[in-house]
Amino acid sequence: MSKADAFTQAGKTAVLQNIHGTMQFLQKFPPFNQMENAHLAYLVEQCHLRFYATDESIIKPSDGPVEHFYIVKQGRVVGERPHSAKGGTETTFEITTGECFPLAALLGERATRTEHLAAEDTFCLQLNKQAFIKLFALSNEFRDFALRGVSSLLDQVNQQVKQKAVETLGTQYSLNTRLGELAMRHPVTCSPDTPLREAVRQMDEQQVGSIVIVDEAKAPLGIFTLRDLRQVVADVNADFGQPIERSMIQAPFYLSPDASAFDAAIAMTQRHIAHVCLVKDQRLCGVVSERDLFSLQRVDLVHLARTIRSAPRIDSLANLRGDIVQLVDRMLAHGASSTQITQIITLLNDHMVCRVIELTLEEKGDPGIAFSWLCFGSEGRREQTLYTDQDNGILFEAGDAAEAAEIRGRLLPIAERINQSLAVCGFALCKGGIMASNPQLCLSRIEWARRFGSFIREATPENLLSSSIYFDLRVVWGDESGGDQLRQSILAQVADNALFQRMMADNALRQRPPVGRFKDFVVARKGSEKDTLDLKTQGLTPFVDGARLLALANGVEASNTLERLRQLVAKEVIDPLDGAAYEEAYHFIQQTRMQQHQQQNRQNLPYSNRIDPDVLNHLDRRILRESFRQAQRLQTSLTVRYQL
Repeated sequence: MSKADAFTQAGKTAVLQNIHGTMQFLQKFPPFNQMENAHLAYLVEQCHLRFYATDESIIKPSDGPVEHFYIVKQGRVVGERPHSAKGGTETTFEITTGECFPLAALLGERATRTEHLAAEDTFCLQLNKQAFIKLFALSNEFRDFALRGVSSLLDQVNQQVKQKAVETLGTQYSLNTRLGELAMRHPVTCSPDTPLREAVRQMDEQQVGSIVIVDEAKAPLGIFTLRDLRQVVADVNADFGQPIERSMIQAPFYLSPDASAFDAAIAMTQRHIAHVCLVKDQRLCGVVSERDLFSLQRVDLVHLARTIRSAPRIDSLANLRGDIVQLVDRMLAHGASSTQITQIITLLNDHMVCRVIELTLEEKGDPGIAFSWLCFGSEGRREQTLYTDQDNGILFEAGDAAEAAEIRGRLLPIAERINQSLAVCGFALCKGGIMASNPQLCLSRIEWARRFGSFIREATPENLLSSSIYFDLRVVWGDESGGDQLRQSILAQVADNALFQRMMADNALRQRPPVGRFKDFVVARKGSEKDTLDLKTQGLTPFVDGARLLALANGVEASNTLERLRQLVAKEVIDPLDGAAYEEAYHFIQQTRMQQHQQQNRQNLPYSNRIDPDVLNHLDRRILRESFRQAQRLQTSLTVRYQL
């Protein structure tokens, strides 16, 4: 072999080694770790390695439509954007090893809206636009990532969680299972004029716990279950020859077969029913029972709720707290979303609160006064986790101050007993005294309205803090009309008070997301909290406060954060893409928080919202950082909207 040939061969070997090394590097990061080798090899072959010194501009708005796609191989890139309210620039994001940019501008065939600067000496793999377009067409995985961004990353996290659950717990269980898949047999039906005896015979022959009464078009008119049969048998005057329509439950609850097992479980729990009809195009197509849900590796939500509502004593309720923890543990293990889990925790907690109130009234006697039990804060928003304390109050009707004082005197001992019993059941007493046993929180509707009005008129720091707690109110037990009236009054007054809105916006900026310009996360520097950040106050609170402000200012009645965001998108207050990004970010931070609580519970450690980001894997760190940046973006939008 000549020297020239040897040199050429050595060059080819070096190129191949370089391609192989770059492929190995990319296979550590999504979406490249999901791509076919041939497509990844094409990407690497078309890439050029570029070096950028510290503070050097890589791309900027004045460059015009973007012509290249970049992947950070080493170093760090920050996004700088003019600050419209305060002048100068602000760092809007940070991109580190394995991450890529600027997807939105490339796909939109436009200039980037943000200048991308090297925050330190940085090497990037650069792919020209033509090669990017070809790769976009070749690789489904790359295309999905490019179009969906952080949502695609979240899918990967969920897939990992679910795969781990399959390995340890089997494949049957999933709260996301379609109801149509659970209802494997044809529903047993009859006409309204069928004799009761004949209907019961059909149930016995088919070995089912229900029969659906339908009209000629197969639309469900009623349902008759074994529970209804027991009531008929208990009636000494029952006539089994009479038409079943006289004994059926009319207008049975139904869902679409495309609804999920989670939807059915929630409906059964809320409505105290054991069967859900499936209806498509107004025709009955199936029935799902509580037993069908049990078959999903024993989803015992409905049974647990029923056990709570029938508990004979406070100590019985306290013992059921462990069952709630186990249910949540199983759901987390199977990859249930944080939204589903907080809904279920709140629902079961509501049942427990109601039962505590009922048992207390049985013990102390009915005071003869109609009252409603209010909840505030996370319980009011239906966003409770296992780590929760009490935020509650009492609302009643009174004609004047004297009558209100007299009623209050009779209700406070009952409220005190309820609060103490809830503490026994795992709801910690509120250190700030936000409980119904506090005379200041056992008020007539007029007194509550007066107090809330003062929060809005006199926006002191104390009142702003109070409004962030009390304005997320909900009635858990008792007549809901008084709570509805208070909510309408709050909406009307906030919408009419621009100064209060501005001060709420300023208050919503107090908890800054823990991401900074020079490092991934801003963590505590000393004390017992050293090297940690707070997922709740620094991560979730910016979304909660921002959504509350915009909801109250724009007449949105919802109290749940995600529902507020969705309604704000529907009202065109928030851009749909922004709303989706905020929702994904909120979901991931909450999920991370709940998984940490799960680990703490398993290790018999006290619940804490603080986490060391270094314990997270690369993918989780990346999404958490992006989620915090979405919180920053929401706060920035409030800064601009309210000129802060």
